[in-house]
Amino acid sequence: MTPEPEQQSVLRDSAHERLIWAQDGSEAELVYRRRGNRLFLIHTGVPDALAGHGIAGKLVQAALDWAEHDHLTVVPICVYARKWLTEHPEATTNVKIHWRPSVTPSDAP
Repeated sequence: MTPEPEQQSVLRDSAHERLIWAQDGSEAELVYRRRGNRLFLIHTGVPDALAGHGIAGKLVQAALDWAEHDHLTVVPICVYARKWLTEHPEATTNVKIHWRPSVTPSDAP
């Protein structure tokens, strides 16, 4: 039996600079780049098999938790992450966000 998404956790794959959620043989990911005290959120990807369970949001929340713990400034480049952060301002109260006016994945370090 596979645990429900609420019972699972996000894992950090530092070697590939991504946060992952693995379930039923599929992986969702949030690709990031950490440069000094900045955590750039580059891209979220959730396969169809895992869609509709709020997993992308859990990945962004895990990035915020990490940023809060390590006193990092989050730089959201990923379109989904930017949208999620604007829709969940309560999640950002303890984290510094650097909102770049216009960004694309090519802006990532």
